[in-house]
Amino acid sequence: MLADDLGYGDVACFDPKFSKIPTPNIDRLARGGMIFTEAHSSAACCSPTRYGLLTGRYNWRSRLQAGVVAEYGAPLIAPDRLTIAGMLKKEGYQTAAIGKWHLGMQWPKRDGNVVFDEPIAEGPTTRGFDYYFGVDAPNMSPFTFIENDRVTVQPTDHFAGDKEIMLSHSGPMAPGWQFDRILPTLTKKAVEYIAQEARAKQPFFLYFALTTPHEPVAPSEQFKGKSGISGVGDLIMETDWALGQVMEALDKQGIADNTLVIFTSDNGHCPNTKIPPFIKAGHRVSGPFRGYKRDAWEGGHHMPFVASWPGVVKPDSQCAQQVSLNDIMATCAQITGAKLPDNAAEDSFSLLPLLKGEPAPIREAVVSHASNGSFAIQRGQWKLIVAKGAGSSDAKPEPGQLYDITADIAETKNLYSQHPEIVAELTALLKRYVEDGRTTPGAKQSNDVPVDWNKKTPAKRGEKQDEEPAA
Repeated sequence: MLADDLGYGDVACFDPKFSKIPTPNIDRLARGGMIFTEAHSSAACCSPTRYGLLTGRYNWRSRLQAGVVAEYGAPLIAPDRLTIAGMLKKEGYQTAAIGKWHLGMQWPKRDGNVVFDEPIAEGPTTRGFDYYFGVDAPNMSPFTFIENDRVTVQPTDHFAGDKEIMLSHSGPMAPGWQFDRILPTLTKKAVEYIAQEARAKQPFFLYFALTTPHEPVAPSEQFKGKSGISGVGDLIMETDWALGQVMEALDKQGIADNTLVIFTSDNGHCPNTKIPPFIKAGHRVSGPFRGYKRDAWEGGHHMPFVASWPGVVKPDSQCAQQVSLNDIMATCAQITGAKLPDNAAEDSFSLLPLLKGEPAPIREAVVSHASNGSFAIQRGQWKLIVAKGAGSSDAKPEPGQLYDITADIAETKNLYSQHPEIVAELTALLKRYVEDGRTTPGAKQSNDVPVDWNKKTPAKRGEKQDEEPAA
């Protein structure tokens, strides 16, 4: 389960002293499993993180060097690239993606215009998934659900934008479309899928990509005003509810004891959606970290990450080793005995030893990517941000940034000029990672495009700066 724009501090069990929003289901999952306190998404915004999670490969090895996939954008995952779903399918698993895709599809066109009455090519069901139901993105057109390779309702109406729900995008919309029904509908589909597959003999893999607490800020009726902070606070509670529905479904079907459940988020809390109400309430959306979504600072990519697997993962345990969302693919490979070829999951390390309580680190370093293309690499206590910016509008024009994360978790003291030897070591390591085409052992691979990892100024924003303009 992948939340959308859920910050580290938005989950009560990750920042218990400051959290003002109850997340009882995530907390319950954590009590029954393991909290990872050093988990990172591969990027600080949407599409690139999803690419990394589903392929086990850093997004900047693809064409997406900054920003996210554009509205009606082309597929980001190459047709011949092995995904976690394709890998598990080969191992006899039924595979489904429910929720937000935002990795591009080949939308049909007629006379140069996108049309909705023909099948959509190159979607999730061509990237390893047997079944798909969801939306490309909840805040981008077409505003209608997609099932497998077709829209479920023709978007014959038009949405002109709505400031009340913090949504400026306009475009084709299904008649009667309700933004506050997106997550409940997706959750219902996920529960139904679990019930369906529990009755079958095959094991299953469900990638449930939630659409919250991302814009549109439209909590369903039962959650409106419930947080007492803001509409986004209400959406955080509804996100937690969705997990609760999945956990209940697993219990009801009698398969909870034989299921690995992972809950995490794609990037940090979005600063567009009115941070002041959270500050006033004393709630730290990024926990102890600096920055938000889009940033190379920790608040952009340091994620809440919980894994539960009865009989394997010790209840109420914690892991402080560095891990990445990219690591989920290699984890599933080791669990199922799948063999990963050299040209797959190039940046994925198995979490299985950590899930079993082994203390040794599984990776040398973790690389993070800001939405403007700035690189960061962290090895142990040291973190280097290569570009002078951090993907944020309030970044100072510095030659680079080096932080001792252990001593300065909030990244307040830039030690770049004091430790040139550390800067040189991390720079050389990042250069090797880029040039080798992989960070895991194996034959060297090629990146899809040249990678300007040593940029000293922020890059262009790529296909699309982000889902909404910065505040």
